[in-house]
Amino acid sequence: MCCILVITGNRDHLCRMKTKLKDEGGDGFLVGQLLVAMPGMGDPRFERAVIFMCAHSAEGAMGIIVNKPTPELRFAALLRQLEIEPPGDIGSTPVHFGGPVEHGRGFVLHSADYATESGSMSVSPEFSMTATLDVLQDMAKGTGPHRAILALGYSGWGPGQLEDEIRANGWLVAPADPEIVFGEPDPEKWQAALQSLKIDPRLLSGGGGRA
Repeated sequence: MCCILVITGNRDHLCRMKTKLKDEGGDGFLVGQLLVAMPGMGDPRFERAVIFMCAHSAEGAMGIIVNKPTPELRFAALLRQLEIEPPGDIGSTPVHFGGPVEHGRGFVLHSADYATESGSMSVSPEFSMTATLDVLQDMAKGTGPHRAILALGYSGWGPGQLEDEIRANGWLVAPADPEIVFGEPDPEKWQAALQSLKIDPRLLSGGGGRA
């Protein structure tokens, strides 16, 4: 399951999207896992991408890229756009490119220590998603989750599309270790995810990767 943070504050649309994702998430076997892009991906948007999977079922799949910061936007600037005063120590905390779909929507993936009464949904014992602006306000005040990634946009697949890409050697599947998702620097997450599978990136072939 995954929650959508509607930057415009349209809560009715948010409720519809949360219900849709809850219905589609089911017991998809990739929910709460990582997709790791194989060499030769072909689509530069997903080159060396590490994607946290939020929903996966017969209806399709949805995830958030966690290792591609946007060069043109930082968290402090986004807070100001939302009329939230950023703290002075927030510095250059990045906003991530979550995927090519719906760039106007934000997703806050965070540690499970934080929850709001109506806006948070548990994805796994280690990860939660929060769907309202409350989480950004709390992060700005220093009372938000211990660890968090804010991303704009998401990665989506139609029915059977992701399964076809995996069979075509486009992706590997790895456990979603919080130390990889939150702890590693963005440029090192891809290699760290592969190493969690005991795979040496230098031995991977890019010939079969298609997406």
